[in-house]
Amino acid sequence: MTILPLLPFERIAKKHGIKRISREATEEARDIIEDIAVNIVERAVSLSKHANRRTVKEEDIKFVTS
Repeated sequence: MTILPLLPFERIAKKHGIKRISREATEEARDIIEDIAVNIVERAVSLSKHANRRTVKEEDIKFVTS
């Protein structure tokens, strides 16, 4: 199940010089980026639980992405 809409990924592609992008390519980019984001969030949640917090903080996100 995907959460993110396709339009922002089309805009990103076009902003960076892609004149045309297929729906399948846009969907694949979205799916990959969404998987990466889910992984980051899951690791940050785990880190905040380990620190006995219920709130994920900016430093948790930075830590798991460094």
